[in-house]
Amino acid sequence: MKNDISYFTSESVSEGHPDKLCDQISDAVLDACLKDDPESHVACETFASTALVLVGGEITTNTYVDIQSIARTIAEEIGYTNTDFGLDCHSMAVMNMIHAQSPDISQGVDGEGLDEYKGQQGAGDQGMMFGFACKETPELMPAPIMFSHSVLRYAAKLRKEKVIPWLRPDSKTQITVKYEGFKPIKIDTVVLSHQHYPDVQYDELKNSLINQVIKPVLEPTGLLADDTKFFINPTGRFVIGGPFGDTGLTGRKIIVDTYGGMGRHGGGAFSGKDPSKVDRSAAYMARYIAKNVVAADLARRCEVQLAYAIGVPFPVAVRVDTFGTGEVPEEKIEKAIKEVFDMSPAGIIKTLDLKRPIYKETAAYGHFGRPEFSWEKTDKTEALKKAIK
Repeated sequence: MKNDISYFTSESVSEGHPDKLCDQISDAVLDACLKDDPESHVACETFASTALVLVGGEITTNTYVDIQSIARTIAEEIGYTNTDFGLDCHSMAVMNMIHAQSPDISQGVDGEGLDEYKGQQGAGDQGMMFGFACKETPELMPAPIMFSHSVLRYAAKLRKEKVIPWLRPDSKTQITVKYEGFKPIKIDTVVLSHQHYPDVQYDELKNSLINQVIKPVLEPTGLLADDTKFFINPTGRFVIGGPFGDTGLTGRKIIVDTYGGMGRHGGGAFSGKDPSKVDRSAAYMARYIAKNVVAADLARRCEVQLAYAIGVPFPVAVRVDTFGTGEVPEEKIEKAIKEVFDMSPAGIIKTLDLKRPIYKETAAYGHFGRPEFSWEKTDKTEALKKAIK
């Protein structure tokens, strides 16, 4: 492994970012469907603009879902309770444009497609999905994205508890980490832009965000340095935000949702999609596999690619890349993965127990690196080691 000096930057956005508002509404709709009907097929998209939330997509379910109530509840939980903030959950218009899933798609997913796959659940679409893990953090995630999520999650906590009473819901951060080889050695730059009330002075805002938000989160990493650079609301003002400042749309923060750009991405968004959609479920499985490979000390870094064809009940390709950090050849790891993990669409759903209302909580601050989710378990390490021998 080379010990070259390099820098890597990742960004995150808060739960109040317009795109994340939409992701959370879409996933809350999905959860409402799965709560009463685990066999629901859901592809829900949300659009947010000035005083408007539009929910559309394809849903086939046996339960009733109150779209109006869900959209307003999510907006209120985030903190959009006043038009001055960019959206008011009480007065905003909510449009419901949901319709049923195409029967051409559902027959392949339900095992009613080609004769050779009869009775087997096929993938809900074609595509490739990536999973990634590395030994940069205890969560086996890249440091820049984990640090970015942590800063914004803590800022939201202080906002909701009114510790910093002049904060508003919309915010984003970006963190640059200095590396020696694959090892993080310093946090080089922190950018934090946070929506605020108009009467707060810039110096107070800057000092509070650095000393009450950033440093309490990042100092325990041991990577803040005397020359770490801080850019706080670099335009000097961030009063207008939320969907009034920028339109929101489900599925536009796919790099924030995953590895901050350090692991590759197949292009498919997660939020609003039930687990028959491999865009979501196979990306979770790929993370589960990669994390277990790294946790088993088979490699310090691992990326897993899975590829699927619509209606086909197994992956059409599996690829492993350890970036030169593997303790054993990649072909051996790949062979062990195929022995240990069931990567069929039905197998993924069963292994990770995905037909549950768990998705709204994934829709802000990243889908990975959070121990409450089943795809973050490292319960296959011994099986992988045994399969390698």
